Amino acid sequence: MDAYEEFVSRNRCGCFTQSKNWSNIKQGWIAERITARDINNNIVGAMQIFVKKIPMLNTAFLYSPRGAVCDYHCKEAVEAIFKEADAISQKYNAFLLKIDPQIDENDLTAIGNIKDCDFVFSDYNSEDNTVQCRSNYILPINNKSENDIFNAFHKKYRYNIRLAERKGVECKICDTSALSDFYALMLKTANRDGFNTRSKKYFERIMKELGEQCRLYMCYYQDIPLSGAVAINYGGRVSYLYGASSDEHRCFMPNYLMQWNMIKWAIETNCHTYDFMGVPHYDDEQHPNYGVYRFKKGFGGNVVTYAGEFNKIYSPAKSKLISNLLKLTAKTYL
Repeated sequence: MDAYEEFVSRNRCGCFTQSKNWSNIKQGWIAERITARDINNNIVGAMQIFVKKIPMLNTAFLYSPRGAVCDYHCKEAVEAIFKEADAISQKYNAFLLKIDPQIDENDLTAIGNIKDCDFVFSDYNSEDNTVQCRSNYILPINNKSENDIFNAFHKKYRYNIRLAERKGVECKICDTSALSDFYALMLKTANRDGFNTRSKKYFERIMKELGEQCRLYMCYYQDIPLSGAVAINYGGRVSYLYGASSDEHRCFMPNYLMQWNMIKWAIETNCHTYDFMGVPHYDDEQHPNYGVYRFKKGFGGNVVTYAGEFNKIYSPAKSKLISNLLKLTAKTYL
């Protein structure tokens, strides 16, 4: 493990989207990685920046998903890493750099330090207008036993997990040979819930490039695929990245068993967090996405809402001109 990867993977605000392997998954983007060091040559900040060139205008859009990685309460570290980012912007004649770091929406010190580096804060934008979901459902598991965590689930969830097992649902850790089953479920889920999905090759790249950091979980009943999920284990956190399910045998509760198995992976690998990922509009019971939050909250975690997006505009004229294109490129990123 090199110095960049070691720093990112050990930092509490590090994320798999800032890892080197993630850059191998993102086709059509150029990946640049930078570090900032203190006077003792210790790394105090790291950042992976994805570059989307716009040749017709001789410019580029820069995006650092969940970057930068640093102590946002240390003004010197924040200034140092974004000074390095400015050099990348000059290299590509970029018109804008977008970041969405894992800092709490109430962390005014961190927000202030970023704004002092000439970033425009998007003022707590709704998930409808951000690349990443601002609100994630988080289950802290540090220093907790498997029994402690299981017993903290809602009693109905404990019952559903046991029910799935009694009914003969099997949750398996699968290799790429099961991707056809998973992808078929993904298409059904997308059609049912009204969202676009990635190609099968995209999921193949995730599993290939992340290796042991990625797992495909599949739940079967008598060899019938009922549900599936892609989870990533990075930096002390297991993240539930993609999930899909069938309309068949839903009464056998496969999704509950699948989540429990992914949580156990986090426990077994001494992670501090299991991240259920996005719960958009969790505070609006009338919103179509509220069911996502309702399902996740029974596992006993809590909502963490990040501040959102910050934009550093290097060319206001080009930024305005390309604003519509920017939405297209950004929204298809993760």
